[in-house]
Amino acid sequence: MLAIFQNARPETAIVLGSGLGSVAEAFGIEAEISYAEVPGLSASTVPGHAGRFVLGNHDGKPILLAQGRRHLYEGLTAHEVTASIRFMHELGVKRVVLTNAAGAIHESFHVGGLMLITDHLNLQGTTPLLGGPHFHDMSEVYGLSLREKLLAAASSLGLTLHQGVYAALLGPQYETPAEIRMLRTLGADAVGMSTVPEAIQARALGMEVAGLSMLTNWAAGLKSQTLHHAEVVEVGQAASHDLARLLKAAL
Repeated sequence: MLAIFQNARPETAIVLGSGLGSVAEAFGIEAEISYAEVPGLSASTVPGHAGRFVLGNHDGKPILLAQGRRHLYEGLTAHEVTASIRFMHELGVKRVVLTNAAGAIHESFHVGGLMLITDHLNLQGTTPLLGGPHFHDMSEVYGLSLREKLLAAASSLGLTLHQGVYAALLGPQYETPAEIRMLRTLGADAVGMSTVPEAIQARALGMEVAGLSMLTNWAAGLKSQTLHHAEVVEVGQAASHDLARLLKAAL
């Protein structure tokens, strides 16, 4: 099965976050392989992350979709978490769209909406580039060209696409209200526990990167609510249709 993916040579890949795995169905499923079957990768342990690669097709071209990801809070290193990105690069992927479920911090955003990541705050205390003087420019992690395509696609579809800064924390516990106030002061518009290591690794490999956050809940302290992962997955699943429409139009 691995040979099918290697022979396809997809140039575009999409990583699907919590509750967003069904987006793959919009591109058709021609082949699939679990992460555990790929050398150097392992199965996800998080609900809402199927843990497999799917080979789809869009306008006659192969497209690689990763249903779920590994996280630092599962006890992995940043290098291990980004093994999937290096696998994509080996297959010939040149551009990757990283999606995630995130908590909304910016009060003009809305739960169930999408945020285009313009920049990030790496507050996870690590990087996949550890181990040597791997100095890479991070002035524009999320490429302007891809961002413009996504914005244009959202406009044509009549979808509201917020723009903002994504803050990545280690997790797995959700943030406290005090931490959310800190993040707002630092300039964060949404918060999550993923994506940033993958973005760093992809840029270090010369890949073009875009990031999209599905705003599945309000961050702690902004509303009178208790945060639950099951609700995050549920909102993500409900909003997957809009995400699929946006990705198909933009790519």
